[in-house]
Amino acid sequence: MGQPSLDIPPAARKPERRLDSWKEIAGYVNRDVTTVQRWEKREGMPVHRHLHDKRGSVYALPEELDAWIESRRARAGEPESELPAEVTQPETRPARTVRTGLWVAIAAVACLCLAAGGWLGLRHRAATAVQPRIRSIAVLPLHNLSGDPAQDYLADGITEALIGRLAGIRELRVVSHTSVMRFRNPQLSSPEIARELNVDALVEGSVIRDGNRIRVTAQLIRGAADEHFWSQTYDREMRDALAMESDLAQSIADKVEVTITGEEHLRLTAAHPVAPEVYESYLKGRYVFQRGTRNAIEQSLLYFEDAIRRDPQFAPAYAALAQAWNTLGTVYAGVPPAEARPKAIAYAREALALDPDSVGAHLALGEVLQEEWHWAEAEAEYRRILDVNPNHAVAASDLAFWLVCQGRSDEAVTTIEHAQALDPAAVSGDQVSGVLVFAHRYSEAIRESRSSSALHPDDPYILTGLGFALIANNQAPDAIPVLEKAMALSHGSPFTSGILVRAYAHAGRRADALRLFDELKARRKKGYVPAAAFVNATLGLGGNEQAFYWLEEAYREQSNILQFVKVHPYFDPIRSDPRFADLVRRVGLE
Repeated sequence: MGQPSLDIPPAARKPERRLDSWKEIAGYVNRDVTTVQRWEKREGMPVHRHLHDKRGSVYALPEELDAWIESRRARAGEPESELPAEVTQPETRPARTVRTGLWVAIAAVACLCLAAGGWLGLRHRAATAVQPRIRSIAVLPLHNLSGDPAQDYLADGITEALIGRLAGIRELRVVSHTSVMRFRNPQLSSPEIARELNVDALVEGSVIRDGNRIRVTAQLIRGAADEHFWSQTYDREMRDALAMESDLAQSIADKVEVTITGEEHLRLTAAHPVAPEVYESYLKGRYVFQRGTRNAIEQSLLYFEDAIRRDPQFAPAYAALAQAWNTLGTVYAGVPPAEARPKAIAYAREALALDPDSVGAHLALGEVLQEEWHWAEAEAEYRRILDVNPNHAVAASDLAFWLVCQGRSDEAVTTIEHAQALDPAAVSGDQVSGVLVFAHRYSEAIRESRSSSALHPDDPYILTGLGFALIANNQAPDAIPVLEKAMALSHGSPFTSGILVRAYAHAGRRADALRLFDELKARRKKGYVPAAAFVNATLGLGGNEQAFYWLEEAYREQSNILQFVKVHPYFDPIRSDPRFADLVRRVGLE
């Protein structure tokens, strides 16, 4: 199978300024051409060549030059500037005058150095004394400086990989990839972004691809003070991209001075060469997957499969396949669990066989095990992640849902609120609302859902959650317009349909409820419709006997809805029935 095409919309941003000759580069750094060429050859000054240009011309990017100069100045023992050769030539004058002037100059410079050294030492000690320790960090989206928007996947992928590596350091809170992506083209200053994300420091940088070479420039900024205190440029072959990400993560950890355990160091440094085409397929798959639609997720499968076809030992691609199949197997993506879950489990276990520390694989495996009612095993997966990284917001969110399924409502609410505090974008208000609904705290759930809906008014999942909470709170008439909008935005989600049937019925619009229920039954004759939709619909219509039929269908399907059988508010009217008690027992929640 050939590599799939990547359909990426062009980015709407200005092209970066370029310095298109040695002369322009020299002028920018205020040096002569000879010095600049020596710096490029001996010290790795970031100068690029048009590999496919017959003229063999060079170019440089001001942002990379600025970072390189800052890094050069920071190196111990190096002068801050180097004068061009023509400026350092002595004037023609008598030898005695030159020597006298030279000794006077040396004496003056020595006095100045002693005075300046004492002042700088005091200043350094004072600055060091007041600098707060860095305990939290956000890696902002690296800028794609290639001039080709189709290369955005590379910058995004390296950003996500760097976040993943740093997140394994227990002592450092690292903001998730989901949270930082809204700052791709920020209008805010660094201190404002740091306050928004509640972090002490930011990582900014850029990525440029030239043939099979990749250059990444990164810099560290103290958020509150807007102080740049480290920068570095990494120039590698694409096959060494994973090693480059490891080196960059280690440098950042060193500069923020966090304590790293032996295990954390091993995870941070783990890397092996990967063929460029393998890594590109993987990164393209991650980039497409982030769009979140069923079509996008199915397209991402092609990229991940291409990666493992080229390299069967590449663990990240297996973990990504597990995540993608698990997402397809939810009620929203609409793939039958019997088709999606075995693949998700198999790919997760393959990833863990190759890399036992793969967080993505542990997370996907835990979620599927929970969906299939392997409660103890699912909890073990979540807690393993949190033992290594207690700041992993998504694992904490998954644990909160596990707790609420057990009926441990207070613990669940505390855990989901903690997860949201760790990372508000990765754990949004609609997830908090979901836990609150199952904890039977409906008014709080509605407030959380309304807050999320205000930020994302056209998100059908958030709207469905709001409608769900409103019905549970006996506000069915208020739920109807919310759910109708969700239906339109989701192109008729069957899961949302089942909840809307209940809203119509409880609001006294039984004819509308029956019409929509008939539509659901007609759709089931043509293709897969989750049993959960019929459970919600029949209970809403008051057909308890019919509901037990659909609950048995849900049991055979291992439907997601039965995770919540112990706490689902819509099930309250039938809890006293012995058949329901038996269902709870069979699901393992007795």
